[in-house]
Amino acid sequence: MRTSTAYLSSLDDGRRVIVNGVPVEHVASDPAFAPIARTIGDLFDLAADPHNGMQVTDETLARPVNRLFLPPRSAADLAAYRAAAQVWANHTHGWVGRSPDHVGAFVGAFSAHPEAFAEEHGLRENILAFHRRVVENDLFVSYAIIPPQVSRATTAHAWEGEFIQVGVKQEREDGIIVRGAQMLATGGAVADEILVSCIKPLQAEDADFAISFTVPVNAAGLTLYCRRPYAPDVTSEFDYPLSSRYDETDALLVFDDVFIPWENVFVYKDVAGLRKQFFDTAAHVLGNWQAQIRFATKLRFLAGIARKIAAVNGVDKFPGVIEKLGELASLVSVVDSGVLAAEHTAAPDAQGLWRPGSASLYGAMGLQSEIHPRVIEIVRDLAGGGVLQVPSSVHELQDTQTRHDMDRYVSSPGLSAVERVKLFKLAWDAIGSEFAGRHQQYELFYAGAPFVVKGYAFRNFDYDASTRTVEQFLASYDLSDMPSAELGEVTA
Repeated sequence: MRTSTAYLSSLDDGRRVIVNGVPVEHVASDPAFAPIARTIGDLFDLAADPHNGMQVTDETLARPVNRLFLPPRSAADLAAYRAAAQVWANHTHGWVGRSPDHVGAFVGAFSAHPEAFAEEHGLRENILAFHRRVVENDLFVSYAIIPPQVSRATTAHAWEGEFIQVGVKQEREDGIIVRGAQMLATGGAVADEILVSCIKPLQAEDADFAISFTVPVNAAGLTLYCRRPYAPDVTSEFDYPLSSRYDETDALLVFDDVFIPWENVFVYKDVAGLRKQFFDTAAHVLGNWQAQIRFATKLRFLAGIARKIAAVNGVDKFPGVIEKLGELASLVSVVDSGVLAAEHTAAPDAQGLWRPGSASLYGAMGLQSEIHPRVIEIVRDLAGGGVLQVPSSVHELQDTQTRHDMDRYVSSPGLSAVERVKLFKLAWDAIGSEFAGRHQQYELFYAGAPFVVKGYAFRNFDYDASTRTVEQFLASYDLSDMPSAELGEVTA
């Protein structure tokens, strides 16, 4: 199986990644991307170690492969999938939102439902071959499935200018030429390939943009414009322990007449096909179950920060603080319970793919835009001014002329200045740094706008059963069952 050495060496392949207006020469060693690349490399090493329980023997290859890239075919498979996803989530403490298992889950579900893809141009066979390529080569696939925010009131066909959203400029016998842009390829700069599609509902007039394909990050004509990376600006890992490891660098993809061979195309000028690939195949439910495993891990980490701060400050016995910690425990448990309930209510579909229970999954997801800000607010409240009292950098702890003041004024009972500063630096990177601000925005919108996610919860909840219960109860009594009353009689 793939290791970090092979993964890191593969990144220097001529890909065009732009930061501060300049192409990045060596992605794997550049300060903006080296930390997250090392983290992803660690994930491959964890999967390659058989002691971590992430491997399963592939019958076709007769060798171990990463079970996170295979569709679960039984209840046992689904439980093993969760355990494997937890290994990776634990390593990043939930701070890497688009680790390779996220899109890997989508691709695995695609492969379990080839009938959701059209037969023309071999699209059905293409998705099966792509899945095999991901499994056999341990590929890190990112995705970009949202159009640029040119106008949220209209769709691509109504926008001024030609090919703003990526679309088909030309059809050839051997493939298609695409032009335009798509967002938001989280981790795209350090991925192997990017799945490009559109989850936003399109109209019939948008057929040229109703496409789904995969593209190598180093494809000719493809440029990745990254938002400003945070890792290069951190003063040290001590001062910014999260920013220095887990910044994924979201990117806008720009396609300047990029050639996509037919074998890499999965949906072609098919508006209905875009929706089918995500929802008929269970890709959306499986991929978001992985995301909730990751999210629950992150919330537990934030809860740990809050609990430790309360103990260090000596306030963890105060009733008001216990109330806040209790609320925090409740919020984390809601997401944890949603993950486990989705597994408990899972069932096989017509193709034998075990789908996590959608009502439980989307029920928890529907509250994510409220849970995450509230968790951050509780951590902020418990941290108070402590995150502002920390020294500007680790140097004040290293310099003999300033260390005395740190030891005297910044320590806590039973906790040295170094350990206290370390804790509150971590807290600040989780709730107040630019990295933290990006994560706040990410958790609010990673699965779509809150009204979209709550729409998933609405459509997957069994309102029919609830309504029937109410109707049956209403039918159990009627006016004719009531004692008669004379006109004008007042009854109690």
